[in-house]
Amino acid sequence: MHDRDAVRVGVVQEGTSVPSAIGAEAGFPLPDTEMKTVQTAVDVMGNIAVARWSRPLGFFFQGIAGGACVMFGVMLAIAVSAGIPWAGLANLVSGLVFGFSFLAILVSGASLITSDMAAGFIALCQRKMNFRQYLGFITLGWIGNITGALLFIGIIALGPGNYGMEPFLSRAHAMAVSKVAESPMSVICMGIICTWLLQTGFVLYVKARTDVGKMIGAWYGPMAFVAGMTQHCIANIGIIGLPLLMQGIYKSSPAAELPTATTGKPMPMLSWGFGEFGLARNQLLTFIGNFVGGTIFVAGLFLLIAKFSAANLSGVAALASNSPVSTISAAPRRHARLQVENS
Repeated sequence: MHDRDAVRVGVVQEGTSVPSAIGAEAGFPLPDTEMKTVQTAVDVMGNIAVARWSRPLGFFFQGIAGGACVMFGVMLAIAVSAGIPWAGLANLVSGLVFGFSFLAILVSGASLITSDMAAGFIALCQRKMNFRQYLGFITLGWIGNITGALLFIGIIALGPGNYGMEPFLSRAHAMAVSKVAESPMSVICMGIICTWLLQTGFVLYVKARTDVGKMIGAWYGPMAFVAGMTQHCIANIGIIGLPLLMQGIYKSSPAAELPTATTGKPMPMLSWGFGEFGLARNQLLTFIGNFVGGTIFVAGLFLLIAKFSAANLSGVAALASNSPVSTISAAPRRHARLQVENS
């Protein structure tokens, strides 16, 4: 074997393999299909936020598209879960079809406020954004998402088709009541859990190198937060807003007078304001929970993982420099470059 065909590889003995998890952290050569390191994923997320904020008008339109994509999931969740008598099964099938919405957002290049919260916070911590820019970034993304969501459900409300009939009409109203009836603390906590679930899926999407891996990561987040009965500020625009727009139809329906199994009374009516069953109240509380979940429990947590992983990598490099060195053939290097070089 010629010298130019060999590469020196730290403490790895010839003929042995490095486990993927260890190799990714230590920087050893890995196949191109291996997931990116956490450090690389965090950097990519921060760069995404900076790139989007560099063109505010385009970012606003991305937000409109993202809000509409979330409504795809809301519409499908109502359609497939109506008439299912078992709550757990209804939640599961709703989550399975809702997963498509986040996949559509990430693949199409649209934007979602909960992802922007996490990505923008990473950029802020990396000093790629200042605090004023970060506030503008998440505010514009939120407005764009709400605009897209209202546009989509407004079209449905103009001509609701089967959504204005039973069992879909009652199912939509019941889903809305389940969101607005929770206590303020429950809404905030379920908002935190929602973003923790959803944006972990975003991290998995960024870390994955293959199309299949990205699809699974993107699908996991919304499937989990919908099946888990959590609170998402943009999803709730559709879940609560659509029944509000069709509440006149619901009031004239016999189902509006039927007592519920839990209270023995008919389901309460919804409102747009800050009252007990109001959309604005739910939106504010959910946004707070989503923000805490996205910044502290996703962005903050993975920033810490990246920081200490980098420290461990430095230690491994120092150890490798003082260890016996063996050689392996460089022929497979086309398929086994360092993850950082492929990022």
